[in-house]
Amino acid sequence: MNLKDKYGGLALVAGASQGLGAAYAEALAVQGFDLILVARRKDVLEQTCREIMVRHSVKVIAVDCDLSDPKAAETIRDAVGPLNVNFLVYNAALPYIGPYLHLPVEEHTRMAFANMITPMTMVHHFGDQMIREGKGAIVLMTSLAGFQGSGFIATYAATKAFNLVLAEGLWYEWKNKGVDIIGCCAGATATPNYINSKPGSIGIIKPQVQAPEAVVNECLNKIGKTPSFVSGMGNRWASFFMRRFISRKEAVKIMGDATRKMYRIDY
Repeated sequence: MNLKDKYGGLALVAGASQGLGAAYAEALAVQGFDLILVARRKDVLEQTCREIMVRHSVKVIAVDCDLSDPKAAETIRDAVGPLNVNFLVYNAALPYIGPYLHLPVEEHTRMAFANMITPMTMVHHFGDQMIREGKGAIVLMTSLAGFQGSGFIATYAATKAFNLVLAEGLWYEWKNKGVDIIGCCAGATATPNYINSKPGSIGIIKPQVQAPEAVVNECLNKIGKTPSFVSGMGNRWASFFMRRFISRKEAVKIMGDATRKMYRIDY
C-alpha cells in the first residue's frame, strides 16, 4: 500500500539535509508526500528542498532549526502552524566520539536535547494530532549502539537507547489507534557524518556499512508491522550474537574495544 494513501499527505523529516534524512525525504516524495524538511544548515537544506521539488513536483517547506536548542520543538510547531503532519521522521542526532570527560557537560546536554528531548516533544505534539485524526506514522532513528553500554560514545548510545524504548512503548499504546510508530536501529551507514568521522579498520569484526537508501527502504517497508527492527542482515546477525550468545559485560567490552580501535583513541 502507498504510505500516502494510508497515512495522509504531509511528512516532516527532522535532520533532512543529507544522509539518512535526505534519503527519507526522497523516498517519501516518490510516494507523493508533500514535505516539511528541518535541519540546521540552511544552505544545504534549501538545496535539498529544491532538488526534491524539481524531481518530484511536490511541495517542500524548509525550516532551518538547531535541534539541540531547548526551544527547537516550539520553533518547529510554529513553522508548521495549522498543518497536520501525517508522517514524522526524527533522524537528527548529535554524535560525540571520545572519552566522556573530554567533552564539557554543556555539550553532553546539547546531545540530550537534540537526541532525546526534542524528538520526545515532537512525538508528543504531532502524535497527539495523529491520534485525534485516527491515522499517522512516526519513525524514530536509533542505533545498534543503544543495545548496551558503548564506551567512548556513552552519551550518544544512551540517547539512542531512549529513542528505541520510547518507540516500542508507544507502539503498544497506539497500535489500535491508527498510528504506527517504529524504532529503526541502524548500524554503520554511509552518511556524510559517518564518512567524515574517518573510522579505521578493526580487522575481521567490522561494521556492515549500509547505504542510507537501503536503511530507509527497509524501514518504510516495516512500519506498521513491528515496534522496532535492526536494519541490514549483517547487523541483525551481529545484534543477535551480542544479545543472545555472550554476557552483557562481554558485549560492553567488545563495543568499547571496537570503538577505541576504529577511532584510534588513546585513553
